[in-house]
Amino acid sequence: MTVKRPKVLAIVLAGGEGKRLMPLTADRAKPAVPFAGIYRLIDFALSNVVNSGYLRVVVLTQYKSHSLDRHVTQTWRMSTLLGNYVTPVPAQQRVGKHWYLGSGDAIYQSLNLMRDERPDIVVVVGADHVYRMDFSQMVDQHVESAAACTVAAIRQPISLADQFGVIDVDPESPSRIREFLEKPTDPAGLPDNPDEVLASMGNYVFDADALVESVTRDATTDGSRHDMGGDIVPSFVRRAQAAVYDYKDNVVPGSTERDRGYWRDVGTLSSYHAAHMDVVSPLPVFNMYNFEWPIYTSYGPQPPAKLVQGGDGTRATTDEAVLSPGVVVSGGGVVHSVLSPNVRVASGALVEGSVLLHNVRVGEGAVVRNAIIDKNVVVPPGAEVGVDHVADEKRGFMVQDGLTVLGKDQQFPSDGG
Repeated sequence: MTVKRPKVLAIVLAGGEGKRLMPLTADRAKPAVPFAGIYRLIDFALSNVVNSGYLRVVVLTQYKSHSLDRHVTQTWRMSTLLGNYVTPVPAQQRVGKHWYLGSGDAIYQSLNLMRDERPDIVVVVGADHVYRMDFSQMVDQHVESAAACTVAAIRQPISLADQFGVIDVDPESPSRIREFLEKPTDPAGLPDNPDEVLASMGNYVFDADALVESVTRDATTDGSRHDMGGDIVPSFVRRAQAAVYDYKDNVVPGSTERDRGYWRDVGTLSSYHAAHMDVVSPLPVFNMYNFEWPIYTSYGPQPPAKLVQGGDGTRATTDEAVLSPGVVVSGGGVVHSVLSPNVRVASGALVEGSVLLHNVRVGEGAVVRNAIIDKNVVVPPGAEVGVDHVADEKRGFMVQDGLTVLGKDQQFPSDGG
């Protein structure tokens, strides 16, 4: 006898403003921020969803979404023959003259999508984390548990519990959520490991009817922030209808012991930079070269990367570097850095511990160290970025957590240094 598979709709929440990633989010939504050279953050969520076998996907957008909408529309095209699609859906004010009030309200204002699709199960994921995950395994556990809501969680040291939303489980039934704790200072450890807690990953699976009922009720609840993690999921917990999915149980094809279970929230400049350093390390803790679970994207008609001598005969050197298509290093040095498409590094220049986004130009003899430089910035010959933080601040550059950050199209002062 054939068991009918549930019909699944995936919803990607991509309306985040990303204030902590400024200035990278000054001109784009957080999920549209480039990552690891050729990707955008949303590519990780969408790749996980489609690799899991879920090919009907809506992307809810709101904040400065033009580049995000364009990327999704141009890159994520499915065969229409079987009714598959990935489509961006901007805020439309369908239920009143207001934009999304929170992630829960985003789904409430988009219930027409669920009425059209009529799914049995809804997978709801965030669009701004770097990880690999097979959501079909989480859906299978959700169906078996008979819970109405399942929350994906990652294990974290109990000493870091005050930095996360922590899931308190029932010791007698460890897959059931007993309580949601917001940044607790004295949580109980897990039944199987007292030194760890479960932190919410912002990924959920719902019975479709239960999700519709919950966000509809929440829409008229006074005092609600209309947030998935802060309001919608806790309402399932209070009704004893919520289960937890432990990320450690997720097995992605092609993963290794070193990179299995990797997940990073790149919501701050320091974590964004650190995630890039994870990619360039000799034995990366996040392996971009897993072709059994590819991360899909499109980066346009760029030529291959090229390393050549400078005009003065200086040899180009690289070590622990990710060089995207279109990159040209002409006699410069690139160490422990990520260079996005069409970046140029001139003779005698040094780029170290840095992330350079599309079209950045580094002039002859310039030094860029521990920096994040957004698109189209030109670093003049002989200039220094990230070497003297006091001087960087005087030039109008952002200095934060030991990093110097230049925004998109930001002009370098005319004095050059």
